[in-house]
Formats: sequence, C-alpha cells, structure tokens
Amino acid sequence: MAVVEESTVVHRAPQEVFDFLARPANLPVWDNSIVDAAQDGDGPLGVGTRVRGTSKILGRRFDWVTEYTEYDPPRRLVSRSVEGRLHFTVTNTLEREGDGTRVTWRVDATPGLGGVFGRLADPLVEKAHARTVRGNLETLTEVLTEHQDAY
Repeated sequence: MAVVEESTVVHRAPQEVFDFLARPANLPVWDNSIVDAAQDGDGPLGVGTRVRGTSKILGRRFDWVTEYTEYDPPRRLVSRSVEGRLHFTVTNTLEREGDGTRVTWRVDATPGLGGVFGRLADPLVEKAHARTVRGNLETLTEVLTEHQDAY
C-alpha cells in the first residue's frame, strides 16, 4: 500500500477549514488532479455521503466514487473509494495551531500500475504524488487565506 502524508497550516479556524474540505465542489479548486467532483445525491453531508468525481493522473482520466466513512467536524474527515479503478482512502485531520489550523492530508492507495514495470514505477509515482500533494496543500492554504470571503 502506498502512503502519502503531508501537512500545512491554514490561518483560518478549524470549522471553516473543515467546512471547505467537506464540500465536494471545492475539491477541484485546490486539488489539481481532480477535474470535477460533486455530491452524489442530496441531503446533508455526513457519514455515508458519496462524492462522484474524475481525476487526471499521468495524462489519464479516472472516474471514481468515494464515501465519507468518518465525519467529525471540525477534527476529522475520512473518505474511501467505493467505485472506480483507483482504490484509496483519504484522511484529513485538523488541529488548532496558534491562530490557525494544521491540516494533515493522508492518502493510502493500492498501487495500480501492475506488472513488473508497475512494481518498479510505483515508488516513482509515489514520490511524484507527494510533490503534487505538497503543491495542492499550498494551493489550499492560499485559497483559504487570500480568498476568505469566496468560500
């Protein structure tokens, strides 16, 4: 299982950050691998909420559906893939830090390239993904810090 974990500090209250992260339509705003994302169905967000989306990874598009398995505002949001070729769990942990919030973003993913080449390439993909995650968290920080009234 490949694991990528990175964190950042956002100068907003934990509840504000949690609300932004939990809103599926915000995913493409800060995660550059996500082309689109939307709540699947109506109703309030919580455990069992499904999110349908598309990611573009290494030039290929992947459709997926995730389900919130933990929804504990403003501390923890966990979703896992339930449909699609990608198998992963994303854990967002939020902790107050000074006047802001430390966001730790972790993805546990099943390596998906397969075969001999896949076993050799997966560590390279994992390193590249870690760089992407760091960039995405920088974007998240910028969006929530500089555009406070937009979301």
